[in-house]
Amino acid sequence: MDFGGRHLDIKKLSLAGVVVALGIVFGDLGTSPLYVMKAIVAGGGEFNELLIYGSMSCIFWTLTLQTTIKYVLITMRADNKGEGGIYALFALLKRKPSWAAILTMIGASALLADGVITPAITVTSSIEGLQLYNPEIPVIAIVLLIFAGLFFMQQYGTNIVGTSFGPIMVIWFLMLSFLGLSQLINHPEVLKALNPYYTILFLTKYPGGFILLGAVFLATTGAEALYSDLGHCGIKNIRISWIFVKTALVLNYLGQCAWLITKEGLQADVNPFYGIMPGWFLVPGIFIATAAAIIASQALITGSFTLISEAISLNFWPKLRILNPTFLKGQVYVPYVNWFLWIACSFVVVFFKKSSNMEAAYGLSITLTMIMTTLLLSFHLYQKGIKHRFILLLLLVYLTIEGSFLIANLHKFSNGGWFTLLLASLFSLIMYGWYFGRKLKNRYVTFVRLDKYIELFKTLAKDNSVPKMATNLVYIIKANIPDQVESKVIHSIFHKQPKRANIYWFIHVDRTDEPDTFNYRVTHIIPEVLIRIDFYIGFRVVPKINLYFKEVLEDLTESGEIKLESSFDSLRKRSFPSDFIYILIDRVMTKDYQLSSLENVTLFLHNISRLICISDVNALNLDSTNTIEEKVPITISQPLNGRISRSVKTE
Repeated sequence: MDFGGRHLDIKKLSLAGVVVALGIVFGDLGTSPLYVMKAIVAGGGEFNELLIYGSMSCIFWTLTLQTTIKYVLITMRADNKGEGGIYALFALLKRKPSWAAILTMIGASALLADGVITPAITVTSSIEGLQLYNPEIPVIAIVLLIFAGLFFMQQYGTNIVGTSFGPIMVIWFLMLSFLGLSQLINHPEVLKALNPYYTILFLTKYPGGFILLGAVFLATTGAEALYSDLGHCGIKNIRISWIFVKTALVLNYLGQCAWLITKEGLQADVNPFYGIMPGWFLVPGIFIATAAAIIASQALITGSFTLISEAISLNFWPKLRILNPTFLKGQVYVPYVNWFLWIACSFVVVFFKKSSNMEAAYGLSITLTMIMTTLLLSFHLYQKGIKHRFILLLLLVYLTIEGSFLIANLHKFSNGGWFTLLLASLFSLIMYGWYFGRKLKNRYVTFVRLDKYIELFKTLAKDNSVPKMATNLVYIIKANIPDQVESKVIHSIFHKQPKRANIYWFIHVDRTDEPDTFNYRVTHIIPEVLIRIDFYIGFRVVPKINLYFKEVLEDLTESGEIKLESSFDSLRKRSFPSDFIYILIDRVMTKDYQLSSLENVTLFLHNISRLICISDVNALNLDSTNTIEEKVPITISQPLNGRISRSVKTE
């Protein structure tokens, strides 16, 4: 990242790195005071001291146990070369059983669903503050206008305004602190709410206290973002900045509680966040809150782009068009996701109308993500050989906490929780169909040894009786072993219609579990006839294979290993470059074979997911003007009940 012409590594611990972390990481978590206490008061029954002290105690210990201990201290240690998030955690697993993949799908889908509801509730909550100044303010129209501008700007990248996010969030958290302190001074007795005794009392004595955990949970919904954004800011910057953030959050919640404790007969729709603001500060406070809400929304949108990009790289999501709007490493833009989020977020605002209605839809899905992270983290620690007692304690504590939040949030289902669960289910079905559909098709991939075809390649390259298809034929292959290739490639070259070329290129793209791997290896299987290129690309690197292959050709030409000149005499004399044709082979499952019911469902979901998938030409950034796509059937060996017999004509 560039600050005033000076390049800065924001992953290293520094004041600037901490400030940037405040803008990137803590948007969702940091804007929760806008709606948490309001949701608790609105959902509570009797308005009394136990409601205020008990809910405050629950918030404090939720931030401590869930955010501080689980995520900041434990989970962020499970980094994949500095990268975090549920996909990075899956990539860390040495063994990747199907159940672990399913847990990852559920967690990632719930996180994507959260990316729809968070911008809606955050921006709407901030704009609703204007109604205290003027009740006739058209909140929905303003929010939709903000979304239109926000999502339209995504295609140009966020580096222009990104450097201002941190300083704005510093102002936001300082505002939270001072507003909280201004009320806490008047009623310091509220500090006793930090005693965990009030949590127990609230859950056991207050009517409906357990159900109100669904509202309490809103205070920690952004905790998963801490882990997901690990690669952007670094663990040290996040941990240091969390001290400042948690202090500001706790002070503000305490201030809201101190204000509430003096208000008897309070109307349920009054937001204590704005209630603690002095009248003269209301408009500036709303302006700062709106800026913070937009930053929080931007963080969720960018996070959704990154999440889908990683899912595509790990074969959890159909291939989509991915762009790099800026030169910042790791910043991607996914047009399909951007426009979907715009429509979905706008729909949420229009459908639910008020932030209080959105609170019911918020929190349920992200609880699932946290549970999935707990299970995957425990499995990762088990594979690393961590003591079983610690893993069991981790599971016992956090499955109890998160299970309680899940049960409490399920009471929101009919009031709006169904919406995020519906979205998460839709995303999960797409991931399941794509991931396991590919595995099912790959089960029937057959490979052949190249040494059986060495002489045939040499002969075909020189056989003038076969028309030359191109000087260079390039096949994208999946065989991991250098001396093997899929039988479909041999079928395409020799059987379908002989394809003669001077040089055959086999390109293999290996998407590694490490995030930033970026290198290649060359294997001359038959010098000057058959060459294999292996690209090793991390799951955060965009696979611009056409560009990378050109760079490889330049390297090989400079080293004298190949000559990139036309094979045609008339063109070579005029220094025309060599010609290339790419061939992609798509395997099609025919209907001649019987599969199990589950396999048929999986293939059905896979075919549905293909509807949003772009072609391999676009996914690998190949030149479509010189690429040929072939289709070959998937062959499955199945025993036949009997062979058809020829009838004999009788006189």
